[in-house]
Amino acid sequence: MNETLLLILLALVGFIAGVINTIAGGGSLLTLPMLIFMGLPPTVANGTNRIGIFIQSITSVAGFKSKGIRPSIFSVYLGVSALIGSLIGAKIAIDIKGETFNRILAVVMLVVVLFMVFKPKVNVEDFSERIQGKYRFLSILAFFVIGIYGGFIQAGVGIFILLALTSINRMGLVKSNAVKALVVFIYTIGALAVFAYNNQIDYLYGFVLAFGNASGGWLASRWSVKKGDGVVKIFLVVMVVAMAIKLWIDS
Repeated sequence: MNETLLLILLALVGFIAGVINTIAGGGSLLTLPMLIFMGLPPTVANGTNRIGIFIQSITSVAGFKSKGIRPSIFSVYLGVSALIGSLIGAKIAIDIKGETFNRILAVVMLVVVLFMVFKPKVNVEDFSERIQGKYRFLSILAFFVIGIYGGFIQAGVGIFILLALTSINRMGLVKSNAVKALVVFIYTIGALAVFAYNNQIDYLYGFVLAFGNASGGWLASRWSVKKGDGVVKIFLVVMVVAMAIKLWIDS
């Protein structure tokens, strides 16, 4: 395929991923396989994907802020905890073999999609937030683990962040998405630094992807935070299953 067409396709995939990441999570289930399809080694694809995630998180935070949704200092605590974890996860990702990473990604993609389809719905409308005392400690611990996972592979991390915020802290969806955007921004700084230091980033592909991610993140954060859109879910499930099978066979 022509290089220009590939870059346009990458930006489009980035846009779709930006929307998915902002309203729920799982956009990297599309962008990581796309970068590998374009010829990047798995570790480089993993690092390159972080440029899009980083810039998208900035526009998402700005989009939520423009609508009057500002995360509290609690979000910073969670972000710093995740940042420490992400340094560990990114170092693991750098050291792993490409074929092993492909197989891990394939399994993660299928597991996350199954989780998205069958996860129980949590109704937090009738509960007050729990962000003090033991719940703050549990959240900080949970986000350290989430940070390790996010630093390692990123794919689906937004879903786990929303699950933690709604189940541990009983936080509403709108605020949870705003917190998620800030947490991802903070911990991606660490993961991005590790990949950049180890020369595991393709900057051209990264910034093309970032353009799409950022556009999707900005529009989605201002337009809607309604999770569980049927069309998006069906599209994501079909694409992810197909890509996971291809990744497994190719590795």
